[in-house]
Amino acid sequence: MTVAEELPETPESAEEEPIKQRKNGLYPGVSDELAESMRSGWADTELRDLEPIPQAAETAARRAALSARFPGERLVVPAGNLKTRSNDTEYPFRASVEYAYLTGNQTEDGVLVLEPTADGHRETIYLLPRSDRENGEFWLDGQGELWVGRRHSLTEAEQLYGIPASDVRKLADALREGTGPVRVVRGHDAGIEAALADKVTAERDEELRVFLSEMRLVKDGFEIGELQKAVDSTVRGFEDVVKVLDKAEATSERYIEGTFFLRARVEGNDVGYGSICAAGPHATTLHWVRNDGPVRSGDLLLLDAGVETHTYYTADVTRTLPIGGRYSELQRKIYDAVYDAQEAGIAAVRPGAKYRDFHDAAQQVLAERLVEWGLVEGPVERVLELGLQRRWTLHGTGHMLGMDVHDCAAARTETYVEGTLEPGMVLTVEPGLYFQADDLTVPEEYRGIGVRIEDDILVTEDGNRNLSAALPRRSDEVEAWMAALKG
Repeated sequence: MTVAEELPETPESAEEEPIKQRKNGLYPGVSDELAESMRSGWADTELRDLEPIPQAAETAARRAALSARFPGERLVVPAGNLKTRSNDTEYPFRASVEYAYLTGNQTEDGVLVLEPTADGHRETIYLLPRSDRENGEFWLDGQGELWVGRRHSLTEAEQLYGIPASDVRKLADALREGTGPVRVVRGHDAGIEAALADKVTAERDEELRVFLSEMRLVKDGFEIGELQKAVDSTVRGFEDVVKVLDKAEATSERYIEGTFFLRARVEGNDVGYGSICAAGPHATTLHWVRNDGPVRSGDLLLLDAGVETHTYYTADVTRTLPIGGRYSELQRKIYDAVYDAQEAGIAAVRPGAKYRDFHDAAQQVLAERLVEWGLVEGPVERVLELGLQRRWTLHGTGHMLGMDVHDCAAARTETYVEGTLEPGMVLTVEPGLYFQADDLTVPEEYRGIGVRIEDDILVTEDGNRNLSAALPRRSDEVEAWMAALKG
């Protein structure tokens, strides 16, 4: 008997569990009369004739590719569970990328199961059904409908996602009893993993995770459209920030963070990662997300931020802006060096090129400038061979981009860093120079200056397209853009 056949199709047959109450709630219990009142008098709110989600065709194709890769094996891909933030409040939920990529669904506790058949797999999405009105769950339980909002019914879910849906509450028991080879995506649902503990191996599960990561290296048309949407919203978020720099000067970097966050929440799901709003010497800290420092005219603002769409695709863009509207002579010199490095890096992005080529091209330019300025002894070839430029360039020049800001991270090295660029890949190109405030090897006037420029680049059939080209990059264009926004 298969997992799907072992499970009940309706929530009424699921085992009843006591509804957890707050220890110090003000009501000690529920009278029979109130319980009876709450069971009845509610309108039918079932949603009918729902349209499939926009990416339904793409998610079906992804599941088909997964099925073809692992014939004869049960595949289990969980969404994950809520995580407690404080006592009885939870962090905002974000489904695992693997689950969302394959289903389009984003609700907690969901699990996609591909059950092997003679000619492929039978797909089932296991979800919590609507909260029960008979036992009072919908108004008594902390995750009930009247507390956190309505869930889709299983019938509604089938219409939306194009996958047969079943009640998830007995899935763990059924998985325990199942036989045959099985793989699970680990790290998201401890209950599901425990149910499969004696049936899976770390090596086989890692193969599944790696395959799902490598599937995302080349984006389909839907994904590219979502990434462009994310970038377009991000551009507007950067414009918002420039318009309120005077308010940030009166407060702190937090004003910049909050301004960009507003755009992300209004037009998307969230920010794709913690916004880096680094003013002055904070710009030399690569992942400055405390955002609690002062914003001063005459300093630079390194803003690294991205809007995440409702389908989890994120932009990742950086600009280093003169807070007062004009770069100083030294700031411009450093900025222009990074710009030239980025230009070289972007030019190296094309189909058939090695993934490393854009990094090497950018590092070549930065090493040349550091030698030219007398900050490191040449020749340039020696500097690059020994990696001496890394004291001031610090990081790699980019990464894959998608549903994770550092997308496809579990892919094999030979298909990612040592791989070849293909049309449909999307990556960042983001060189930088960072002169720490306590770096005694550089002249004092350099200390505390950090510059990074980052854009999101799509590999096309004949080269590349800068998805974030609407945001000015050249130093004189940045100044003119800021002046126009400030009126």
